[in-house]
Amino acid sequence: MSIRYDEEESVDVQMTPLIDCVFLLLIFFLVSSQMKKIEKELPITLPKANVTVDVKATPDLVTVSVDKYGEFYVNSQKVGSEGLRSALHKARGTNPDRRIRVSGDMYAPFRSIVQVLDTCQGEGLNVVGINIDPKR
Repeated sequence: MSIRYDEEESVDVQMTPLIDCVFLLLIFFLVSSQMKKIEKELPITLPKANVTVDVKATPDLVTVSVDKYGEFYVNSQKVGSEGLRSALHKARGTNPDRRIRVSGDMYAPFRSIVQVLDTCQGEGLNVVGINIDPKR
């Protein structure tokens, strides 16, 4: 048995949800590309190594960088030695197993790298990795 309708209903494609999705994707790609760019702006020449282990970066990863003058940067923000301690203390407070990545310039004073590692251990952060040049 067939049913007849007096008026045929037209099928419309709703554009508003589609425009919302495209707009959200655009914002996502703009923000993610800016976050990658910030970390690359630091003038650090990473050392090379013969034996490496590739570790995937996690969203809660804290990057501590040391430039060739021994200045400290936490997530690309310049901090002093007290700023380093407070940033690592804050990271430890929210997650005791938080990963720390140390990116030290190959010409950075060794005492600065040791100070970063000592501060990490003093704050109870034991998952610390050293970042090296990926091009071996």
